[in-house]
Amino acid sequence: MIVWLNGTHGVGKTTTSALVRELIPDSRVFDPEKVGETLTDITPGLPGTDNFQHWPPWRQLVVETARRVLDYTGGTLVMPMTILVERYWREISAGLAQHAIPVRHFVLHADEHTLRGRIANDTVLGPDSPFRLAYVDPYAEAARTWLHGEAEVVDTTSRTPSQVAHQIAEAARR
Repeated sequence: MIVWLNGTHGVGKTTTSALVRELIPDSRVFDPEKVGETLTDITPGLPGTDNFQHWPPWRQLVVETARRVLDYTGGTLVMPMTILVERYWREISAGLAQHAIPVRHFVLHADEHTLRGRIANDTVLGPDSPFRLAYVDPYAEAARTWLHGEAEVVDTTSRTPSQVAHQIAEAARR
């Protein structure tokens, strides 16, 4: 099984994924961003883009890597990754379904004021990360048009990462 943690940058996916892993026996965290980092290291580089998700090999390799890891280890993969392009989510989820891999798709959500506050106080990328701020509006649009209808929305606005992780782990067990 895959527990996919979606939501915009800075909402708490990475923090939550580590906590969810501790709550679900025989689980591992697989961050699809590492696949993107590998692709960005190819020399000479792949066609220019502002986001490695636009490269079709990234989406295909995320599916294939998850499948291979699950075939090898079994258990559950907890995958924290923002996907805001509906076509990309459909491609990945269809690829996983072709391999009969069940996916529990969660969207971590925070109201815009809370989200901007978290980004302003970010200790990982630094305060007011332009990268994270650039995704606030695209996330809101995806949430409004398709994303919240494709996942279980977990409101993180006034909850601790531990509370969010417990809710996700409980839902994944059902």
